[in-house]
Amino acid sequence: MSRVPAGSSVVIIEDDPVFGQALVQRLRLAAVATHWARTVADGEALLRRHRPSLVLCDIRLPDGDGETLIARLMPELGGVPVVAMTAYGGFEQAVRLVRAGADDYLAKPFPVARVLEKLAAFARRDAAPVEEEDPATALDAAGWRSPPMRTLQAALERVAAADATVLLTGESGAGKGVAARRLHALSGPRAGAPFVVVDCAALPAGVAEAEAALFGRNGTSGLVEAAGSGTLFLDEVAELPPPLQLRLLRLTEERSFNRPGSTTPTRLHARVLAATNADLAARVAAGALRADLLFRLSVVTLSVPPLRERPGEVEDLAGHFLHRFSGGSASLGEDAQAALLAHSWPGNVRELRNRVERAVLLAEPPRIGTADLFPEGPAAEVPAPAEATGLAAPEPEPGSLAEARDAAERTHIRRVLARCGGRIGDAAEALGVSRTTLWDRMRRLGLQSR
Repeated sequence: MSRVPAGSSVVIIEDDPVFGQALVQRLRLAAVATHWARTVADGEALLRRHRPSLVLCDIRLPDGDGETLIARLMPELGGVPVVAMTAYGGFEQAVRLVRAGADDYLAKPFPVARVLEKLAAFARRDAAPVEEEDPATALDAAGWRSPPMRTLQAALERVAAADATVLLTGESGAGKGVAARRLHALSGPRAGAPFVVVDCAALPAGVAEAEAALFGRNGTSGLVEAAGSGTLFLDEVAELPPPLQLRLLRLTEERSFNRPGSTTPTRLHARVLAATNADLAARVAAGALRADLLFRLSVVTLSVPPLRERPGEVEDLAGHFLHRFSGGSASLGEDAQAALLAHSWPGNVRELRNRVERAVLLAEPPRIGTADLFPEGPAAEVPAPAEATGLAAPEPEPGSLAEARDAAERTHIRRVLARCGGRIGDAAEALGVSRTTLWDRMRRLGLQSR
């Protein structure tokens, strides 16, 4: 069997409950962090939150076409390999999928060993991948020149020397991880110590395995201890299951922890930072998040503004990523620069980074044009939510009670969607319904997902 690189992760978009569950179980047994979405909407929301090692996407899904989803998301996925799954395989479809941007396809059913082989093969293909932002470059000026980011910078400087827990909030892809690294780099003596990231959504599904990853087991240290006297960054902290929430609460309150199976406490020397794009108050109200944990994590709460609120940084960031991925060998054409400024960036800085990365990989050097950045079509300005502009188009005066109720519900869903940046999953959570229920309700009310 092919050797799968440590830390590999897979996002599966598959509606078949039996086949999907089998894939998840087998991949997790192979120590591959696996996330499973059953619809186009859930898959899109998941991929806007996480950057996996591989995407497996079915073609026929209950709420849309996987082929269309691949074409729409490929520019935002950067260099992440995408493998389409289909029970209706054939040469013509394979050509269409590859043209849409997929790296390969698998005809169902297939053994999970094929997935592991592809993980290993793609890792070999990208033997020298570009890593995430390094702490040594965390103070790079790109993306920090606008007034909102200068305000955030001033706040980071004020709290840098303290040991207080800091909670970073903001939309997915806005740069919470970059802000966390920047805070670490500003933290004096801590800056030379480890910066350890815990992706709470990618921890093993079993509580015992997740605790072992965090706190160690059988004499081996976990991620918490690996942070030493540096920084422990809990990304997507709202995704922690209740048992781990209790362990984290004790860790932040007592500043010590016990390894599983040990009665000897180990002192926590690291500073704790956390980040989330979830509505934590709504999570607490729904019973999905402990109120006392939220209190401990939010000693200091800082918000990272979305990219649409700092449009002057788009070209600056694009140039930063272009140099990073091309080593200075590629440049943006004037048409590409105009297209970047016209786009509304629903995926924030992560979308910009991924579009530039993929353009560098696939474009004909040295000039990158609009079609390289936006292969799905010309970048168009997406109107801001009516709530943000204050120019909401009035709905027709409702007649019956049912029409009035629908109008009120339509308005409320729009507001929640605007607050959640158009993310169906987050909006459903804030509204206290399932994604499927919200999706069906929006269809009945004639609302678009964006």
